[in-house]
Amino acid sequence: MAEKMALAKALTSSLRSALESDPKVLVMGEDVGKLGGVFRVTDGLQKDFGEDRVIDTPLAESGIIGTAIGLALRGYRPVAEIQFDGFVFPAYDQIVTQLAKMHARSLGTVKLPVVIRIPYGGGIGAVEHHSESPESLFAHVAGLKVVTPADASDAYWMLRQSIECDDPVVFFEPKARYWDKGEVDTAGIPGPLHAAKVVREGENLTLAAYGPSVKTCLAAAAAAQEDGVSLEVLDLRSVSPLDFDAIQRSVERTRRLVVVHEAPVFFGSGAEVAARITERCFYHLEAPVLRVGGFHAPYPPARLEEEYLPGLDRVLDSVDRALAY
Repeated sequence: MAEKMALAKALTSSLRSALESDPKVLVMGEDVGKLGGVFRVTDGLQKDFGEDRVIDTPLAESGIIGTAIGLALRGYRPVAEIQFDGFVFPAYDQIVTQLAKMHARSLGTVKLPVVIRIPYGGGIGAVEHHSESPESLFAHVAGLKVVTPADASDAYWMLRQSIECDDPVVFFEPKARYWDKGEVDTAGIPGPLHAAKVVREGENLTLAAYGPSVKTCLAAAAAAQEDGVSLEVLDLRSVSPLDFDAIQRSVERTRRLVVVHEAPVFFGSGAEVAARITERCFYHLEAPVLRVGGFHAPYPPARLEEEYLPGLDRVLDSVDRALAY
């Protein structure tokens, strides 16, 4: 039965469901237990499942991920929370040199079902290390899967699917969308974890986005519709692997593509989308693939983040540029 809930609440429900259904699932991280997490995503879980399954860890991200790797090798399915996006880098060595490599290193005999939950993105008035979007740094690493939901339903189901996956998954949570509400059918049958989906159909141009930028693109499509421009919005959902087939199908219809993400455009995931779609759809495209994203600069103070983040005006400006060709 469908229930309306905030995205953060959907994550809580997903974790609760996973803990109930599999005794090997563990939740671990800084302040995830008694406090319930900075954003209260794990609120109440330690009380209901105990300190052996919802574990407050020391403030040591490398230790959190190293411990999660060891637990996975012993047959557990740890869900490790990194408190903020910028705090993950002390664990980057563990993630890149161990977590991502062990399956291949063991010729497929070792599985590492570890989920790393990372709140990411701006829009909450926080400082650097609390508002960044480092997804492309992980998507570049072979052996990791990188996904991010844009709404409450996907938050619930994509987290469940990630926990059930035998491969390591970096699960980016758009913190500015934690309080956005949507319908969640906990009895529904979800689609594939790494499949993109059309969230608004259109004819003149495709806006491809993921995570926090999907809502921005939907707002842009609604604004453009008032001027008679029909924009299709494609929620990529997965950054690695990317569903290039879905993007290609959309672009072959609309013949134009703008990719939107909060991360810096320079060497961002939008560059890979632009390159692949140019290769695949060269004779269908009526304009270059354009990208809208953050600037190649450290994340700014809160009073400047509206200028940094790709908002409605910058998306619509790129749409106008693409349609002008």
